[in-house]
Amino acid sequence: MEEQQRRALRRGRARLVAELRVEPLWDPLERRGIFTRTMLEELQSAGSRGDQARQLIIDLESRGKQAFPVFLAILRDTGQADLADMLLQQCQSPPAPPQLPDLRPVELELRGEKQRKSQCFGQTAAWEVAAGIPLAWAIVCVVLIFVFLVYELKADPCGHCLILNNVNFSRDSYLSTRVGSDIDCEKLERRFKALHFNVLARRDLRAQEMVLELQKLARQDHSTLDCCIVVILSHGCQTSHIQFPGGIYGTDGKPIPIEKIVNYFNGSNCPSLRGKPKLFFIQACGGEERDRGFIVDSNSPEDEAPGSSLESDATPFQAPSGNVDEPDAIACLPTPSDILVSYSTFPGFVSWREASGSWYVETLDRVLERYARSEDLLNMLLRVANAVSAKGKYKQIPGCFNFLRKKFFFACG
Repeated sequence: MEEQQRRALRRGRARLVAELRVEPLWDPLERRGIFTRTMLEELQSAGSRGDQARQLIIDLESRGKQAFPVFLAILRDTGQADLADMLLQQCQSPPAPPQLPDLRPVELELRGEKQRKSQCFGQTAAWEVAAGIPLAWAIVCVVLIFVFLVYELKADPCGHCLILNNVNFSRDSYLSTRVGSDIDCEKLERRFKALHFNVLARRDLRAQEMVLELQKLARQDHSTLDCCIVVILSHGCQTSHIQFPGGIYGTDGKPIPIEKIVNYFNGSNCPSLRGKPKLFFIQACGGEERDRGFIVDSNSPEDEAPGSSLESDATPFQAPSGNVDEPDAIACLPTPSDILVSYSTFPGFVSWREASGSWYVETLDRVLERYARSEDLLNMLLRVANAVSAKGKYKQIPGCFNFLRKKFFFACG
């Protein structure tokens, strides 16, 4: 959405909250593809009509380039043309120039109790100085800080997304078939395509083939793109490491350290991705520990204990036997800036997967569908960790190693 359109919605919000009839809007907003049914149900649960109208206007800003003109058309179609005309007029009005502050010296007196409070909390002097700054200028400063602390994703497509999906393993690897992994792959392929990425999915690769695919991606010219994503769905293992343990198995049973995978894309080895976010999502185990968790008050019913339909993505560091599973991948980052590695489970513990897919990928896909247009990546990963940690009798909690310098928002325009 264009900035003048966002500004029009903000200027007209008070009148919209007071007058907007939201009930006739729900069906056309869904039919025109501005909101999904799930999003509309959440909006409808916001409270009173005014609360629903307020939340609708706020969420509308993040719904893409067509959201504003489509919203105006729907207003006219539902007999609310006066509100559409008001928004159009606000959109055409030039923005008011920010008022520069009168930056005169402020004399501070810090004695007695006031001085002690300032020393303890560092607040008194800051508030006295801030009192001389107009609110409009303070808002401008906050906006500028926010802009500089957010990665810019304006390219379309945003970048490349490589999904390595290992399902069937060689007999002599002693690794079981990863039932449900194809479902995970299909979900993430659809999701990242919807988020404007070029997606390439490769299935059942030996370790060296995985390395070649990763190197091929790292050697591409990413100069016109803003981001790069790597997703790995496989069995995991412990490997020798510098900082963090973990590796991923190829279908031939040979491991690849995650630190090696990440290093292909660091600032030294992939210059065209310098300063740009590089995201890694790993569905594999972190060990063979099975966590039963601890008792807390909860309104959620306890799931059944894992049975034959519930599997893990781990394999032991020693020569595996039978269908036992173990550790996941973690990263060593000699040039760590602008890198985030998200893991399906805590190091040392199993990562559960069913015939319908893994807990981690299922939850990640659902969270991205619902919140990718409004929340930053770290906040969404907290939602994933919270949801996955509540599942099952055996417990699992995803986590991440975050070396991003800024907030990351998916470009959803």
